[in-house]
Amino acid sequence: MASGSGRVTSPGGSAAQLPAGVTLGKRVTLVQFSSAFCQPCRATRRILEQVIAEVDLGEGAPGDGGIEIVHIDADENLELTRLWEVSSTPTVVFLDADGREVCRGSGQPRPADVIASLGRAIH
Repeated sequence: MASGSGRVTSPGGSAAQLPAGVTLGKRVTLVQFSSAFCQPCRATRRILEQVIAEVDLGEGAPGDGGIEIVHIDADENLELTRLWEVSSTPTVVFLDADGREVCRGSGQPRPADVIASLGRAIH
């Protein structure tokens, strides 16, 4: 996922590094690292939720578990943030159906960037 101010880095994370009890999507999981007082983080959350509501993965209605968003507060989860090598917020990591990192981007994304990254994670 790239945006005007964002950057794309190489894959390396996996669902095994997420906290216990996190629900993964059947097709894609988006892991958003954010900070409480970060305005771009709040905007990113809205963009992700909007795109997910509009995307049809061919498996039923939106919200059927095909795509899940996991929100991680970077300030409250410093060890996890370091483990995932997140250096700025917002950062969104896209995991495939097997829980492997496919791509990530930092900065506030455009909806088109999110859609493109979802496509990469599904294939």
